[in-house]
Amino acid sequence: MYCAAILINPAGNEAPVGTYQPRMRCVRDERLHSFANCDTIQCQSSSVGHLISVVVPQKSRGGQVVVRRQILAGGGALAVAGVGATYFGLRHMGSIEDYNASVAATRTSLSPTPEMRDFIRYATLAANSHNTQPWRFRSSAGEIEILPDVSRRIPIVDPDEHHIFASLGCAAENLALAAAARGQAGELRFKPANGGSLVFTFGSGNSASSEKTLFDAIPFRQSTRSDYDGKSVSTADLQTLASAAKVPGVDLVLITDRAPIDRVRDLVIAANSVQMGDAAFLRELKTWLRYNPRQAIDAGDGLFSALTGNPTTPAWLGPHLIDMFYSAKTENEKYARQIDSSAGVAIFVSQQNNPEHWVLAGRASQRFALQATALGLKHAFINQPVEVARFRPDLAALVGMPGRRPDLVMRFGYGAALPFSVRRPVEAVLA
Repeated sequence: MYCAAILINPAGNEAPVGTYQPRMRCVRDERLHSFANCDTIQCQSSSVGHLISVVVPQKSRGGQVVVRRQILAGGGALAVAGVGATYFGLRHMGSIEDYNASVAATRTSLSPTPEMRDFIRYATLAANSHNTQPWRFRSSAGEIEILPDVSRRIPIVDPDEHHIFASLGCAAENLALAAAARGQAGELRFKPANGGSLVFTFGSGNSASSEKTLFDAIPFRQSTRSDYDGKSVSTADLQTLASAAKVPGVDLVLITDRAPIDRVRDLVIAANSVQMGDAAFLRELKTWLRYNPRQAIDAGDGLFSALTGNPTTPAWLGPHLIDMFYSAKTENEKYARQIDSSAGVAIFVSQQNNPEHWVLAGRASQRFALQATALGLKHAFINQPVEVARFRPDLAALVGMPGRRPDLVMRFGYGAALPFSVRRPVEAVLA
């Protein structure tokens, strides 16, 4: 059997597509159960360059293997091989070393005597949906205003801009903690005019020791979208998490018993199935996916494939892989496994359903995430049951708050770190 191969030569350019006799046994990939006419195969690298992907149709046209252009236009299945060092070494995709250096530059410690732009940089390290970074910052004498950047909205996932305001709350919490850590503790207020914004006014107070712990965790916090180790969290640490996340106007429900966690898992899977069946959702998601280090660095935003433990690919190839392999079944299996491996689930429910309270929910979740980071815990959002509106009543009933709108859902536990996400430079987020 032959395989149609896509080659990258050492200079980082595509070599001609051709057919090459494999020197390794053909292996059926059970994940391709829905592609009846295809097998995957692994081939050794050609001397021409690095073999990074293969296509193995069982059916050929006129005795010839269908080459890439025809496969991408007409069907078949594509499997990625030779990931890791091969990918990262390809010049056109960038290297993981370059990626880590770019990320590290945005996560350096806050200056002892920070300027406004330094505070803004720390604010942008906050959690936000799809890493869209939907914020703008306007500084003036003694104040920083955080405004929603609606040009970065995700209308299919977030039609009422709930996630935008929750993200603003996360950024505002980082800002308030950073100011307090540098002796400028101040006041944060919601400004309803012109669609809503947040204004932080610098003061002269210092942060308490517990707040300093949260501040120290800011550059190390990440949403870790991977399996955890299943280890439970101590009662004392759960109490510390709950205490850190106390924000007036927001209720936090911590779930650590397996039965209710399983019910949350079932809601996540049900809602994820709805999203995965929505072509508009998938189109929107793909606009925020970054498939290799160079693409992620250049964009400064979005979801880099390595952050979920997935292989990196050329930018042109990534969307086709999504079309071929990204399915409700595989994603549901992944979410079920990840939730099952988590120590618990945190659900944040604001007391009113409006932008001001969505901000408060974001602040509470950011404080929880920072405290989790300080305790050596990982966390990741599993917001599908709040993003698909029809599942919100079920989730509210599960946590004993019927009639309320749950805001954010987060799993947590112990696990290994993944690469940090990129951020845009401060100049790009100034209003």
